[in-house]
Amino acid sequence: MARLTETVKHLIIINVLFFVATFILKSRGVDLDQYLALFFIKNPHFQPWQFITTMFMHANINHILFNMLGLWMFGSPLEQMWGKNKFLFFYFSAGIGASLIYTLVNYLQFQPTFDALLSAGLSESQIQTILTTGSYNPAILEHISEASLSSLYQIFNSQAVGASGAIMGLLVGFGMLFPNAELMLIFFPVPVKAKYFIPVLIGLDVFSGVTGVSVFGAGNIAHWAHIGGALVGLIMMIYWKRTQFDKNRWN
Repeated sequence: MARLTETVKHLIIINVLFFVATFILKSRGVDLDQYLALFFIKNPHFQPWQFITTMFMHANINHILFNMLGLWMFGSPLEQMWGKNKFLFFYFSAGIGASLIYTLVNYLQFQPTFDALLSAGLSESQIQTILTTGSYNPAILEHISEASLSSLYQIFNSQAVGASGAIMGLLVGFGMLFPNAELMLIFFPVPVKAKYFIPVLIGLDVFSGVTGVSVFGAGNIAHWAHIGGALVGLIMMIYWKRTQFDKNRWN
């Protein structure tokens, strides 16, 4: 196991503080998710800072536990190699990139159905009522499928939370720097080298993102955020390798 480095330790502490504060404030009638979770860009609750703050919000104890375990296991070796500044740049770039790609995919899925409703004669205020209440005139189904309406409603009202996108970026960075390190899943306790393990894990996310079928059994996983974080991490690692930046600490 990697030694817990200072920056990773501070990130874990900040995440835990946000997690505890969320539950304490919710019991007092204040929902931090309404301000800090990532909402769809057309939802009135959306704010630009959510691309960052979503990285510090988690849905439940298992969610934060697995993310912080990943941050420790894969972040500490990278911080040891890169130093604090370069590690933080990589971590936040992967996390923000994950949020942006997740939002872009949601927009590309949302907009065609929204436009189809406009073409069917609905006004924007009528569509807004459907999106906020989930109620609609059954006659709409002559123009739009019920599945499309359901998807539209879910995207509009989605709240994405978690550091998973940033962790996937770290996973890619770790795999490229330590390809022969052995990793394993808790429910599949067989050691597999990182250079094989990580592409398979990302491939499962791609499969779930494209098909909508969750391999891990949970239907509320933001697979495109995982893919986005991994993609940004890969691009940065390739760029740094070509320019030799990965051989220089930033602090």
